[in-house]
Amino acid sequence: MYLVGLTGGIASGKSTVSAMLRELGCPIIDADLIARQVVQPHCPAYRLIVKHFGRDILLESGEIDREKLGAIIFTNPEKNRLLNTITHPEIQRAMIKQVLHHFLLGHRYVILDVPLLFETRRLTRFLKHTVVVYCDPDTQLSRLMARDSRSQDQAMLRIAAQLPLGEKVALANHVIDNSGSQEETYKQVLKLHRRLEDSLDFLLVRALVIAMATGIGGLIFLMVKPMIF
Repeated sequence: MYLVGLTGGIASGKSTVSAMLRELGCPIIDADLIARQVVQPHCPAYRLIVKHFGRDILLESGEIDREKLGAIIFTNPEKNRLLNTITHPEIQRAMIKQVLHHFLLGHRYVILDVPLLFETRRLTRFLKHTVVVYCDPDTQLSRLMARDSRSQDQAMLRIAAQLPLGEKVALANHVIDNSGSQEETYKQVLKLHRRLEDSLDFLLVRALVIAMATGIGGLIFLMVKPMIF
């Protein structure tokens, strides 16, 4: 099994592409979903966030108000870095558990749906393929304004806070252009899925893991590392 990173920009359509891949039977590990799970009241990250950000960020239910917390970190880079140091280790641990689960089930590849894949670069060295969901700037702006009921200035600020989609495209192995209709996007997703399914890259990775488990992995790792990475 090998890993495929899926990313995009705000309102570019990454969630749409992720849903299409899921319908095709691809196992998806959603970093956003995990990020919400690791800050639930019973989790260690929750206690640290409340300690550092105060109880003013909580809803009446005791859960973290994502809008309030988001507003704080959006305007304060230091607070953003602090939040990342609290949540990222928990998120990564949860993702590793899910990766191992899918490996044991025998999947050929797993998709890691990570919004800030290229911004943080924490996971890129583990990925065989990277996919960016792109749309042209005008479409991205209009979609964001309509989706979140934001003014043009507010939407532009949100887009500017992320790495430009054009730069992400330059860093990716594959691009899904979501500027047009869903039918056009689906054709591209289906083509990508077939290409990943037909790839034999998973055989090298699986052979490496099995070899390491049997004690002869060191030599084989040196032999196949150039082909895998």
